[in-house]
Amino acid sequence: MLKRTIILILCSYFLLTTIAHAEEKVDEDQQKIQLFKQMEVLTFIPWYYYAAINQYESNLIDDKQLIHITIPDEKWYGLAPIREKTNASIISMFGGMGMDGGDGGDRIADPKNPRDTLLTIGTYLQQFGYTEQDIKTALWHYYKRELTVLSIMNYAKLFKKYQSITFDTTAFPIPKGYNYSYRNTWGGDARGFGGGRRIHEGTDIFADYGTPPVRSTQYGVVELKGWNKYGGWRIGIRDIYNRYHYFAHLNGFAEGIEVGDIVEAGQTIGSVGSSGYGPPGTAGKFPPPHLHYGLYKDDGKKEWSFDPYPYLKKWERNNP
Repeated sequence: MLKRTIILILCSYFLLTTIAHAEEKVDEDQQKIQLFKQMEVLTFIPWYYYAAINQYESNLIDDKQLIHITIPDEKWYGLAPIREKTNASIISMFGGMGMDGGDGGDRIADPKNPRDTLLTIGTYLQQFGYTEQDIKTALWHYYKRELTVLSIMNYAKLFKKYQSITFDTTAFPIPKGYNYSYRNTWGGDARGFGGGRRIHEGTDIFADYGTPPVRSTQYGVVELKGWNKYGGWRIGIRDIYNRYHYFAHLNGFAEGIEVGDIVEAGQTIGSVGSSGYGPPGTAGKFPPPHLHYGLYKDDGKKEWSFDPYPYLKKWERNNP
């Protein structure tokens, strides 16, 4: 009886802790969105672009700040001989972009102040215009990296559609009710097709040919779709955490799905096959049929493969 009571107390504690954490996350998200929308009123730059830039930069650093956008000193201060918060007019005199967000009324531009940072970014974007193409151009001049611009624009597309900045729903690639098997194959089973040896950058999920639907594992935007001589028919989806989800050796794609489309966790994107290792349409070179699932992370400078197996096990446990 005592043991049962202890278990119930522990379960209640963990449940209440989880609920409290979830509520805290919602409150924080609402704070952020409120800030972004305040900046939209001031600059006419839609709030979801602020949210997308902040989301991208939050993936590059590990801190507890409400706003993660970090403007480099050389951009914030220009040629000013100081590197600390100071009057915005002085910064402007030296060609810096740092601005005062107006919350203190002191004209002090502080790169650690969320409102100052957001207004500075918004004013910078304004210089290029207000259309989607204008925003892309502004982001290119700021980051000078194509993948960064693409990621931010895709995040903005998600935030705009769902009017939210949280997308934590996940799904296992194969739905319940279908036969499949997999083990940790990342980094092993070196491949040699096409010349040269390369590590296996993913986990193979074996299943019946053409039968099990393949599902998106998270919310994201389709970044790539088509044929590759190694991966066959494959599709790539980037989520809001700078992670690229790669699905290869498909039998085919879901009808109507195209590059640039938003996909939801659990949405069918194709079916299991054995395509690849040859010109378009080649299949059956490596029985049995399977889905190759890979995960890649972008740190703002480069992208690399990491082991998806622990994620797959977690998503399988929570498979809707």
